[in-house]
Amino acid sequence: GVVGEADRQMDTDEYIINGRKWWTSGACDPRCKLAIFMGKTTPDGGAAPKHKQQSMVLVSMEDPGVKVERHLPVFGYDDAPHGHAETLFENVRVLASSSVLLGEGRGFEIAQGRLGPGRLHHCMRLMGMGERALSLATKRAVGRVAQGKPLAANASVLQTLGRCRVTLDGARLMTLEAARRLDAEGNKVAKGAIAACKVAAPAAALHVIDAAIQIHGGMGVSDDTPLARMYAGARTLRLADGPDEVHLETIARLEVRRAKL
Repeated sequence: GVVGEADRQMDTDEYIINGRKWWTSGACDPRCKLAIFMGKTTPDGGAAPKHKQQSMVLVSMEDPGVKVERHLPVFGYDDAPHGHAETLFENVRVLASSSVLLGEGRGFEIAQGRLGPGRLHHCMRLMGMGERALSLATKRAVGRVAQGKPLAANASVLQTLGRCRVTLDGARLMTLEAARRLDAEGNKVAKGAIAACKVAAPAAALHVIDAAIQIHGGMGVSDDTPLARMYAGARTLRLADGPDEVHLETIARLEVRRAKL
């Protein structure tokens, strides 16, 4: 979450930035020297429409008003050296002429321009996670002997593996369709397809990874396999770049709009 404002000083070329940001990606990396701060630049009651009241501003991480207050692990993983942080911006002064990206009030425009392709990139990586988890589960089922026979001889294990393949391929096709529409029609027109695969891909990956963990038994929740780490990553992606609920509302609104045509 972020709560922040960039107040333009009268008769000057400065913004004074104040705010607090959770999950500041990369802020823990010592190589990080610059942050992109998105905050409200139009005061309440201003003439600009709501979607043009936010701006993106470049801020030096070395400014004395910028403080990385703490590192935020994700399910206990620190994601080093990249990491995520809670960052405080307190009376940080920047020059508007050299720090504002694209122009004042165009923060949402920039954000929406990258969010569609970014969400699709998450979905593609989730498909990779799911494939790797299914491969590990299948090898475990073939190689692990219990009660005198391999797990793969058990009908319920076979059904689990079969459901994993069906689930994964369904989400993959949705991701491919979203990518096709993004290329052919653009971000705005493809937003429904992107929202759909952003909901389907994490759910599919989680289903497959969870099944793989179950087939591995205790090993599945240890660091002896990548499954626990993959599960944490996939579960986080039900929140990152918009939670499931927001995407489902987007899909539903498009369906309602179609019904009214």
